[in-house]
Amino acid sequence: MSDQHLVSVELDQATIGKADENVEHERRVAIADLLESNMFKPAGSEEGPYALRLAIEDQRLVFDVTTADGEPVRIFVFSLGPLRRIIKDYFLMCESYYAAVRDAPLGQIEAIDMGRRGVHNEGSTLLRERLEGKIDVDFDTARRLFTLICALHRRGA
Repeated sequence: MSDQHLVSVELDQATIGKADENVEHERRVAIADLLESNMFKPAGSEEGPYALRLAIEDQRLVFDVTTADGEPVRIFVFSLGPLRRIIKDYFLMCESYYAAVRDAPLGQIEAIDMGRRGVHNEGSTLLRERLEGKIDVDFDTARRLFTLICALHRRGA
């Protein structure tokens, strides 16, 4: 594997905060999936692999990128505004999917799942566009990052 990848992801507890155990589990799974396979290259950097600390400050997502041994690389700040609608749509599709799994016919479940995946792909594409020129990621990494960002927005019951 190239050195242009993430080897750790940390969530800033002060700005992201704790959620209930189900949401915390969802966040851990999203991080594990991201770390299992990713392509992550900050613009102008050739010194990977990288560590990422995510924070949310003033309604913006902060990517604090360092090398794996802790040397600062760069901090990137992104407005969450452009992602809000897609995150909301994704949550609605997920709720519809989980409701359908309980009692809907298989064809309806499959149709809702295709819609859910389509919204997830749309969010991943938008995220990749927002990262363009700052952090180079492939589509699969953008999907995993989008999943993690969605998990950061969940608080739980």
